[in-house]
Amino acid sequence: MGPYQGGQAEFVRVPFADFNALKLPPGKEHEEDFALLSDIFPTGWHGVELSGFRPGESIAVFGAGPVGLMAAYSAVLRGAAQTYVVDRVPERLQKAKEIGCIPIDLTQGDPAEQIKKLRGGKEVDRGVDAVGYQAVAADGKTEQPNAVLEGLISVVRPTGGLGIPGLYVPKDPGAPDSNSAKGYITFPFGKLFEKGLTVGTGQCNVKKYNRYLRDLIIAGRAKPSFVVSHNLSLDDAPNAYIKFDKRIDGYTKVLLHP
Repeated sequence: MGPYQGGQAEFVRVPFADFNALKLPPGKEHEEDFALLSDIFPTGWHGVELSGFRPGESIAVFGAGPVGLMAAYSAVLRGAAQTYVVDRVPERLQKAKEIGCIPIDLTQGDPAEQIKKLRGGKEVDRGVDAVGYQAVAADGKTEQPNAVLEGLISVVRPTGGLGIPGLYVPKDPGAPDSNSAKGYITFPFGKLFEKGLTVGTGQCNVKKYNRYLRDLIIAGRAKPSFVVSHNLSLDDAPNAYIKFDKRIDGYTKVLLHP
């Protein structure tokens, strides 16, 4: 996405590199934390920002991959009263629990209903979609692009807000149906309207947040590297990608060292 291709290539041309570079203090004290400033920490923070979150509110984050865990962590840092994290991978849910969040296991039933049951029938104030168009049903195999959107609309209170940093695309050749293949996602817009929910979405402008988040790290207020499960050599990258993609062996976030 965007005009510059090659971000996953061996070499990449970086326009305005001197402007885009983020200055870091010397030493390796926060090396793993700083590595996460390039993408997932700002994106997680962005998702919470998009939702309109305010300190003291409750929030539900759907998806406990790296971005989802960073969104949940951002909510905790920003003073959430309760942070619920939905996923089906035990290691990811354990990571969420370790930072003070309430894990919700997708395999145990409708996550929105699980959250409301824990809250005595009450909904949460905000919600974050950290999954996107490749969302799956509870079985973990059946692709269901609208699953998270439906869950968020159900679990967020009237006049609450949704933050959607999860990726949605205008075309998806591998989609499960013809509408999704064209980027058309069906969801209960009538209920969205009835509840008066606000929606914020779009890619993260990393530069909007990375200096701010860098200073939180330096001050000892944030340590996003809790999400890192493996530090590996570049030679180990192919096997690590496979394990991360399959959500096995606890591969929640991998840092590669060339």
